[in-house]
Amino acid sequence: MDAKTPPTATLTLAQRYHFDAQGFVLLEGVLTPDEVTRMKTALYRLRDDPEREQQRVYTRRRGSHFTLFGNLVEYDPALLQYAVHPRLVPLVEEVVGGAVRLEETEAILNRRNPDVTNAQLHTQGPHPTGFHTGARCTWGGYYENHRFHSLFVKTLAYLTDVGPDDGGTTLIPGSHRMTWPQAEMINAAREDPRLIHQVEASAGSVLLFPETLVHSSTEIRSDRERAILVSGYTPPMLREWMGNEVSPEFIARQPEALRPLLSGSDQWNWKRRY
Repeated sequence: MDAKTPPTATLTLAQRYHFDAQGFVLLEGVLTPDEVTRMKTALYRLRDDPEREQQRVYTRRRGSHFTLFGNLVEYDPALLQYAVHPRLVPLVEEVVGGAVRLEETEAILNRRNPDVTNAQLHTQGPHPTGFHTGARCTWGGYYENHRFHSLFVKTLAYLTDVGPDDGGTTLIPGSHRMTWPQAEMINAAREDPRLIHQVEASAGSVLLFPETLVHSSTEIRSDRERAILVSGYTPPMLREWMGNEVSPEFIARQPEALRPLLSGSDQWNWKRRY
């Protein structure tokens, strides 16, 4: 579902229904062109920085075509801005069900895999590279006031336009609340590609989804590079992903209102709101 994010930073009824039923919602126009430019500039500066690991950033590669960077908020103010974005954090809190802490920050730069042939790429349907989840609905999701909530939610920002050949994220709609074994859901989607949704988005759009949703990166068929930012959020009593610990010194320099979001300092004093 493509929809403009409302100015009040709450999901519309249609957006909330789509999130509950399908397990995701694509929000258009969340990031301004200026924000996209600044975030993209920071990401490419990070990519070219040989000393990034000294600034607490980690790097993971899959061949020469796929690079993931993690623990980004201390590197550049533009990357911090995305993780604490005032139009996104309230939406995350709405679907988590209360106050949240930052669980992880990542960025991915990827291009077409040179080891995949044209014949393989142009077979029918999307080409997910590895379906997975970060939580299961039996322990990572719950219902309150007739709404689905998840204890692990992500926002994925597209910093480049993503068309049908540009590796938009692939999802299995509805899988976020299914108790089927994950392998069975993946096998069903492989059997019938119509069960898979591949995201197409313009730069500045943000995909909001729970980690109980089966999802994957996708093979790129074009010659374009895809650039995305990803932030994960959980209730404050849960821990950050390994390697995504924000330093106490950095937290101390931030405005007081942001410190609980970056540190999880509210811990078990969870402010349930929804």
